[in-house]
Amino acid sequence: MRRRQCFTLFGCIATWSTIASAQQLERMRRIGVLMNRGATDPEGQGRLAAFQNALQQAGWSIGQNVRIDTRWGEDDLDLEAKYAAELIALAPDIIFASGSLGVASLQRLSRTLPIVFVGVTDPLGAGFVDSLARPARNATGFMIYEYSLSGKWLQIKEIAPSVMRVAVLRNPDNPVGVALFGAIQAEARPLRI
Repeated sequence: MRRRQCFTLFGCIATWSTIASAQQLERMRRIGVLMNRGATDPEGQGRLAAFQNALQQAGWSIGQNVRIDTRWGEDDLDLEAKYAAELIALAPDIIFASGSLGVASLQRLSRTLPIVFVGVTDPLGAGFVDSLARPARNATGFMIYEYSLSGKWLQIKEIAPSVMRVAVLRNPDNPVGVALFGAIQAEARPLRI
């Protein structure tokens, strides 16, 4: 074997062993996922697939450097609470939560575990964050829409001027209803509804 080939071979072996040891030392990260859909719901499956795809594009390989534990809360208060407890018991590095019920259940159990949410209408009114600009708690994420726009729903009066009363149906267990209902009430007064 020539001297150059020998050095090249030793160099490759040294590089490979350094990479292999670094990969062995890299800790497997754990992500908990609490979905507000059912496990067979096509939209929920699509959202989870998009999340996993985004992780892979960011360099995370499921089963190699990240593990994902998923629970399907079905927007049911009891299931969301049960699965929130299960996920927290698994000691993930972070939890990705979809929907207000899941975030509320998670925050009741932990004020330190990082939570990233989507599908939350009013994180400020629900008490998940201290402010939209600076959440300052263990949760941050993306709102569905600006909740104050819910008052615009009453502008049906423009196309149906005879409307004088409107019923608002909401789940009192879901913290999102507080700010939505407040925005609706604020808009109702000037419209005389």
